[in-house]
Order: sequence, then C-alpha cells, then structure tokens
Amino acid sequence: MGTAGEERGGDAAGMRRALAAARRNLLRADGGPFGACILRGGRVIAAARNTILLRRDPTCHAEVNAIRLAARRLGTHELAGCTICSTTEPCPMCFAAIHWAGIGRIVYGTRIADVARLGFRELTVSNRMLRRLGGCQVLLVGGVLREECRALLRDWERLRLPTY
Repeated sequence: MGTAGEERGGDAAGMRRALAAARRNLLRADGGPFGACILRGGRVIAAARNTILLRRDPTCHAEVNAIRLAARRLGTHELAGCTICSTTEPCPMCFAAIHWAGIGRIVYGTRIADVARLGFRELTVSNRMLRRLGGCQVLLVGGVLREECRALLRDWERLRLPTY
C-alpha cells in the first residue's frame, strides 16, 4: 500500500470513477444513483453502476457489479489488496460481498441514512456496526467527495427517478 496521501489521492480518483458510473443512471434510470470502483495499487480494475431495474435482479448493486467485473478481469474471486470506492456506504449485502471477496478497504461518500431519506428501502445498519459485529478487519474511510456524492443524490431526487 502507498502512503496515506497517495491513498487519499487514489481514493478521490476512484470515487470520481464511481460517480461517473452512477451518473449514467441519471440518464437511463437502469438502477439507483449508485456507483462503485475497485482499485488495486492505484490502478482502476473495475467501475460499475447499479443495474437493478435494467437486469430485474435485486443483487445488481454497484458494488456487487464491480466485484463481479473485477473478479472476471483478474481471473480470481480473491480481491485482496483492493480498495472499493462506493458513492454511498455499502448496504449489508454489499458489505458481505466485499468481505467475502477479501477487499481490504471500503471508501464511501454518503451514508446509508442519506439514501434512506430519498425513499430507498435501506437496512439502516452501518458498515462500522457490521465490521464490529462480524469481526471483519476491512478498513473504512467515509466522507470521501461527500459533497459530490450528495449532489448526485440531489440530482436523482430533482429528476424524480424511481426508488425501490
């Protein structure tokens, strides 16, 4: 891993890729306003958006889609040494997938409570609580590009796009 400064710079770059992926749903509404990007050694491995409505599959959250893509690209289910950047704090399902993939860091912008206020049916269990209850060692970094991530949610709300 790089220095803390390099990680913060990489975190912001990864979050920008996640935001770009999520913004595509403002045009197509294939899923919610969520994006994720997986990095390894500062290099983008995969970026994905939520495609629940497009695929008619409730597991097609941005984080799960990014994990699937990264695993295919790397040829392994083991994503140790990776960081996942998510525009919103991962839900419990995504947190579990991140844990099982062996991803070492979760970087997120907005919190679960921010999207719950928009009407998404979120389980209001924070990643910190999941980490503690599950004995998981994943590192959590919240609030990265939070204002940009909040702007994405405001745009979603302004456009009156579907929640689920």
